[in-house]
Amino acid sequence: MDDTEGVEQKTTTTVAMDFGRITIRDGLVLYLFGTPGQDRFWFMWDELSYGALGAVVLADTRRLADCFPAVDYFESRGLPFVVGVNCFEDGYDYTSDEIREALDLSADLPVVLCDVRERTSGKEVLTTLVRHVLAVHKRQHDTGVPVS
Repeated sequence: MDDTEGVEQKTTTTVAMDFGRITIRDGLVLYLFGTPGQDRFWFMWDELSYGALGAVVLADTRRLADCFPAVDYFESRGLPFVVGVNCFEDGYDYTSDEIREALDLSADLPVVLCDVRERTSGKEVLTTLVRHVLAVHKRQHDTGVPVS
């Protein structure tokens, strides 16, 4: 049974994995894999992140601490990621800087306030991720030092 503290009104959830595919242009496809954050699904993370260029940690301000394991996971593997903060009507209103401080994120890690139920908002999160991944790989190339 999942802990619903803070999100008692939630009526749907990802039970195993979500998958999506966005074709940018011929030969350039973005594959999206969504996993639940509960501990019992962590066994999938290594397989799904193998070969990944980047990740989105989707945070909910009603239960912000729940995204610490995902942040730790991607930081420890040096996989570029961004934090998308889902802003719901019954959630808390935080600024990006407040989220960054609460999660102890570096100043150059993008934090995007969003509502991923809205197409344009979800698109902004993914666009931010792609830009961040490109910037990280450029720094790696320019310095010859892996960036984590």
